[in-house]
Amino acid sequence: MRRHAVVEIRGGTAEGFEPVRAAFAGGFREHGELGAAFALYVRGRKVVDLWGGDARPEVGGRPAPAVPWTAGTAQVLRSVTKGLTATTALLLAQRGQLDLDAPVAEYWPEFKAAGKERVPVRWLLSHQAGVPALDVPLGLADVLGWERAAAAVAAQAPAWEPGTAHGYHPYTFGWLVGEVVRRASGRTVGRYFAEEIARPLGLDLWIGLPADAAHRVGRLVDLPAPQAGRTGPSGLRLRPKQAVRDAYRDPASLTARAFASVRPEVDLNDPVVQAAEIPGAGGIGTARSLARFYAALIGVADRQGGGTAPPPLLGPELLARAAGPAVSGPDRVLIVNSAFGLGFFRHGPTSPMASPASFGHPGRGGSLGFADPDLGIGFGYVTNGMQPGVTGDIRSRGLIRAVRACLDGGAADHLR
Repeated sequence: MRRHAVVEIRGGTAEGFEPVRAAFAGGFREHGELGAAFALYVRGRKVVDLWGGDARPEVGGRPAPAVPWTAGTAQVLRSVTKGLTATTALLLAQRGQLDLDAPVAEYWPEFKAAGKERVPVRWLLSHQAGVPALDVPLGLADVLGWERAAAAVAAQAPAWEPGTAHGYHPYTFGWLVGEVVRRASGRTVGRYFAEEIARPLGLDLWIGLPADAAHRVGRLVDLPAPQAGRTGPSGLRLRPKQAVRDAYRDPASLTARAFASVRPEVDLNDPVVQAAEIPGAGGIGTARSLARFYAALIGVADRQGGGTAPPPLLGPELLARAAGPAVSGPDRVLIVNSAFGLGFFRHGPTSPMASPASFGHPGRGGSLGFADPDLGIGFGYVTNGMQPGVTGDIRSRGLIRAVRACLDGGAADHLR
């Protein structure tokens, strides 16, 4: 696999945020980054917009000419998509079309099966529904067809009594929340996101890639785990605990079964798969748009085209509910402590972000998007170099540390 000895970092930073550029470059120099982009909004201004590397690295040792990452390169986001999907449900709730406290079965009668008739919609968002794994894994045709995937999660018996515990739903989250969105709105989750969120905000973010954007997408490539000690300089654990390793290796564990809910794994580099709506893991977008999405979520997106800044996507009460603590503690799937709001990871050891107020979603392999209402930031990092790991990543952690150092040093004091 090609390694970049020297990578030209393109784009720019506002005055005072130059250390973020150095941290971004360090991902290539120190951590095997192949191609990536990073953007940051602070108090309504885009203060960082960087990209670099190869958008379509070689796979399997086959020689291939480098395809430079450009300002418009988009990337598969993996589970970062869950934050986009959750927001569609929250927007429906804000508009009075979805009651988060109502039973899922009021919108989706088939979901009553196997003792799930009292599960409220909010438990789908907070990973409390108890359906992280499927007795019969989905195949490619099921994933592409939607109806069969939704029917499978509706019929599945829960792995624990819903509401008594939580556990990350790596794949099923997308169909659970997406089908409720479809039943409540009459539109698929991808169409609803495009029409009500992405287009009004001018975002290059998609749940179901349109054909005219297919040429912009980079190629995902697996990278080895970082070669480092048990923890990095930031305190981020680089080697999982033995219990976590054991859970992933045991095919009968809930952890392994949850991550094997689709078998064989779909190829997220396949254009057919990218065009499908896979709202748990298949979203695609640019770092710039991901950062702007989270900035808009808390009402600090910038003005575009000389107009006024967009209003917050969610009102203050619903935003506080979505970003605040819904569950925390031992995660039945991740086998570590985790903390969720309604559809979002909260800042913590499992998914480090900028401050205790941060909320967002990482993607398996490295990408990360989040907002911090206290700091007034929207953060978007996307990469095609897939390091092992579901939550924290040494590359994004370095960016977070640099951002915090700049903010603590007064880089944003002049921003209004």
